[in-house]
Amino acid sequence: MDRTTTIIVLAFISLVLGAMATAIFIYVIVPWRRRRRAAKERAANPAPTQANSPPEQPEPYTSAKRTSSVKQHSLFIIFDQPSERSDKQLSEWLREKDAHYEPLKKVFLINGQQPANPITIANAFLPGELPDLFRDERGSEIIKGISLIVKPPLRKRRNQQMVVFVELAKEAATLFNANVLDTEHKAATEETYAQIIGE
Repeated sequence: MDRTTTIIVLAFISLVLGAMATAIFIYVIVPWRRRRRAAKERAANPAPTQANSPPEQPEPYTSAKRTSSVKQHSLFIIFDQPSERSDKQLSEWLREKDAHYEPLKKVFLINGQQPANPITIANAFLPGELPDLFRDERGSEIIKGISLIVKPPLRKRRNQQMVVFVELAKEAATLFNANVLDTEHKAATEETYAQIIGE
């Protein structure tokens, strides 16, 4: 193979590799940037009809409609005026409740009356993750609300954790001047709390 042929072959290979790199960039990076931009726009301009409710329940926690066998209870605490101050209040409140951070799931856990079945504190908005507020690892976005999640007891008489769960929700609602929503994004009532406790 002479020198001219070698140069032509190398130039052709370079063009092919460049085209492949461009295709990969368009296929991977561009949709990722669009999704990220769309998520920022949704956060900046929430739909007016759902201003007081999260768009969806955080993953991996799926909403469970109230049936005879509820897999978990969830309450959304949607802050009235989210700010850096409310982030700080949340951090202090979690410390008061002896919460501990779970770095793998990026949630806080409160032992309550039954450490084997802790109450999960997650972000009320997708992706459901909270930064480690105890280490001042605040994210770039203000926390707009939290989800309280707990599994119901196997036996109704062991509902002490459900009582703690409801008390935490009420206390957080008062502290953050927040709206409390159930899994169907309806305002929680005393009847909602009674159903959770099992009265």
